Amino acid sequence: MLTAKQQQLLLFIDGRLNSGGVSPSFDEMKDALGLKSKSGVHRLINALEERGFIKRMANRARALEVVKLPDGVTATQVDQASNVVEGNFGATAGSAGMIELPLHGKIAAGTPIEALENADSFVHVPATMVGRGNCYALEISGESMVDLGILDGDTVIIESGPTARSGEIVVALVDDVEATLKTLRKDGRSIALIPANKDHDTQTYDADRVQVQGRLVGLFRQYH
Repeated sequence: MLTAKQQQLLLFIDGRLNSGGVSPSFDEMKDALGLKSKSGVHRLINALEERGFIKRMANRARALEVVKLPDGVTATQVDQASNVVEGNFGATAGSAGMIELPLHGKIAAGTPIEALENADSFVHVPATMVGRGNCYALEISGESMVDLGILDGDTVIIESGPTARSGEIVVALVDDVEATLKTLRKDGRSIALIPANKDHDTQTYDADRVQVQGRLVGLFRQYH
C-alpha cells in the first residue's frame, strides 16, 4: 500500500516521463506535492524505490524509471488527498459502551515514518477512552516511548486537533511528509519532539516545519 503522497509523486513522475521522456527535478517534485523541503522528496523516492515502484538509472542525473503503478491506478487518477491522518475521524457508537474508531495504520514511536491511511480498518474501544473531540486510532511502531509505557504494537487513541500544550504527547507531522508520536515541547520558534527512551535523541525543528495532528488521549494493548 502506498500513502497518498507516495502515489501522487509516482504518478507525477510517470506523467512527466510519458509527456517529455525526462524525470522531473527534485525542485519540481517538491513544488508539485506542496512540500516545504527536498528532504521530503528524497524520503518519498526512497520509499517508492524500496517498494519496487521506481528504480534509479545508474550514471544518469535525474534518471528515474517507473517500474509499475499501483493495481487499478492509471496516471489520470492522481489522488490529491493528504498522506497523513486527517479527514473524517468521527467515532461510531457500538454496543455495551464501546466505540468504533477508524484505524489509520502505523505511526512511529521512533524515527519518523509516514502514517498510512487505512479507511477500511476499525477498532472497538471503551467509550470512556475517547475524548470529546473526533478521535482515531494508530498502531505504534517502535520503542522510543517505552519509558512512558507506550510499547511497539500498542494501539493509541488520538484526539484530532491542530494544537497542543507543551508536555503533551502528540502526533506531529514533520515537513508535510512524516508523522511521529512524541512529547511536544515549545521553545520559542522551535519545536522539540522528545522521546521516552534514553537510546533515542530529541528531534528539534523550526516551528513552521511541524504541524500537530492530534494529542494522545488513550492506549490499549492486546495480549495474544
